[in-house]
Amino acid sequence: MTAGKSDSDMGFREFNVGFDDDGIRLDRWFKRHLPDTSYTTVAMWARTGQLRVDGARATPGDRITAGQMLRVPPPEADKATADPDKPQRVRERVILSDEETELAQGMVIHKDFQAFVLNKPPGLATQGGTKTTQHVDGLLDALQYDNEGRPKLVHRLDKDTSGALLVARTSRAAAFFAKAFSGRTARKVYWALVVDVPSIEDGMIELPIAKQPGTGGEKMHIDEAEGAPARTRYRVIERAGNRAAWVELQPFTGRTHQLRVHMAAIGHPIVGDGKYGGAAAFLTGGISRKMHLHARRIKVDHPDGGSIDVTAELPTHFAESLKQLGFEEKLGDDLVLDEKTAPTREQMKSRAKAHAKSVRKDRKGERRGRGVVEEKKPGKPAPKTGGPRTGAGSKFGAPRNGPRVEGAKPAGRGRSGGAGKPGPRSGPGTR
Repeated sequence: MTAGKSDSDMGFREFNVGFDDDGIRLDRWFKRHLPDTSYTTVAMWARTGQLRVDGARATPGDRITAGQMLRVPPPEADKATADPDKPQRVRERVILSDEETELAQGMVIHKDFQAFVLNKPPGLATQGGTKTTQHVDGLLDALQYDNEGRPKLVHRLDKDTSGALLVARTSRAAAFFAKAFSGRTARKVYWALVVDVPSIEDGMIELPIAKQPGTGGEKMHIDEAEGAPARTRYRVIERAGNRAAWVELQPFTGRTHQLRVHMAAIGHPIVGDGKYGGAAAFLTGGISRKMHLHARRIKVDHPDGGSIDVTAELPTHFAESLKQLGFEEKLGDDLVLDEKTAPTREQMKSRAKAHAKSVRKDRKGERRGRGVVEEKKPGKPAPKTGGPRTGAGSKFGAPRNGPRVEGAKPAGRGRSGGAGKPGPRSGPGTR
């Protein structure tokens, strides 16, 4: 936004619409740049013709473009219609301590005019919450520098997950990146250590996820009936006998705790994830008990053209665990980020509808089954009717309550030469 000269006759103010505000609604522009002006006031100015865009009358819902000139009544007109009892919304820049400023600026691994990429350490929450006083969002004032607006989070990482976190520096960039994430064009690559070794080396996990009842939304679980569709691709980078595997994970949807829930569901919880893996998620022999899940790389289109493609260094505990297990970091970076992309929003909706239809059909069969009464013969139990389809004749070729994994490459022999441990019921052609 650039302030222009005031109208000499009436004291009207003029503002040039900035590049960062291109395409937003007019009422949104007021929230950004004149936050003390209420929506009621803006609507009144529009009705009376005092609010103008390039000389023409405008309404609060009109979208504006960069370079247009806004004519706004003088501040006195705003004060005349303001509620004197309503507190004014003026956000002051937070003054952080030297330690907080150093922490925030030390996380920056990429910086340009539109974005930062941070390497978030484990144990630091992305946003605030109950009893959470220090978090990334609260440190962003240290990264404002001379910009007019405060940096904005685009996505989040779990508190105990480390790695690449994208932050927008402008409102235009925030909207652009938000669209990239919602449209599944942003690519995120995670590294994880998991317990045991998956029997399929390169697989796709498709299991719906929902909030687990009774946990206050703090824990998720697999819910075939009510869960939201979720897809995760994994590739085994290397294995330590049958003890553990180092895997690459790519989420193709963005469900809460998705990677953690999916890996635990197929019998290979992430090392250190006691929430979903219980006691089985911890390895002996001096391996750290911290979470071994790291956002290694993020690749996303840039608002000004080109792309952002950044790799985040491992936290100390993760790097030491790899070394202790005899793994070399270079092996993970050598994997090519192929062109397999996430399904479009339309494809996800189509899959969700098909899944819901299947569930309704099964429930209909269960209801019919409950209405059938068959006479029991001595020594022979009455046959079951209805119920979910399982086994070779089912839709997925596996029990409905079991994990579905697609893949083609069975895991080979590891560094120790041990045979692969049988994994969950999965294999080529199954889901």
